[in-house]
Amino acid sequence: MSDIWPNPTLPGVMLRRWRQLHRVKQSHAAELFSVTQSTISRWESGALALDPLAHRTLEKLLAARLSTAADQALGRMVRESSRPVHLICDLTHRLLACSPSRAAQFATPVSELLGRSLWRFATPNILSKEVDLDKSGWREAFAPPALEFLTGNNDSPIVPISQSLCRWTRIPLSDGTTARLVESL
Repeated sequence: MSDIWPNPTLPGVMLRRWRQLHRVKQSHAAELFSVTQSTISRWESGALALDPLAHRTLEKLLAARLSTAADQALGRMVRESSRPVHLICDLTHRLLACSPSRAAQFATPVSELLGRSLWRFATPNILSKEVDLDKSGWREAFAPPALEFLTGNNDSPIVPISQSLCRWTRIPLSDGTTARLVESL
C-alpha cells in the first residue's frame, strides 16, 4: 500500500475517470504523461502499474483544490465549524481545511498539515474502510455519499485518533474533483 493509493488498480481507474470528465483522449493523456497511448490503455485496464513519476503527475491532475468561490466557502464552513471536522482530498487524503476543535486534537499546528496527506496517521480500521470504498462503489456518480464506521486507535502523537464513530461524506467540488468531509460523531 502506498501513501496515497491503497488499491493498486485505483490510479488507472481514476485516470480514466479524469479523462472522461475532461474529455481528454488517450493520445492526449499519453502526451501529458510522456508515454505511448498503449501505456495509458494498459494503466487504465490495470494491466500495467503506473511508475512513480506517473503517480506524481496523476496526483497533480486529480488533487482536490478549494479554488472557486463555492469551494472556498466550503472550506470556510469547515474552518468555522464548532464540531470536530476536517476536509480532505478524497483521493490523496491531503488536508484541505480543519475546524478549531479538530485542530485542538493535533500536536502539530494545522498550518504544517495543510496540503499534506493524513494517510500515514490512519488506523487499521480506517485503512480497511478505505480499501472497501472501491468495492462499495464510493466513487461512482450515484453511490451513497456518506459512510459511518468506528475508527479504531492509532499511536500517533502528531494526529492522534481514538476510537470514535466517524462519518465520511463525499463532496464534489467545482472542478470535478472530490473532497471528503470527516466528522467525529
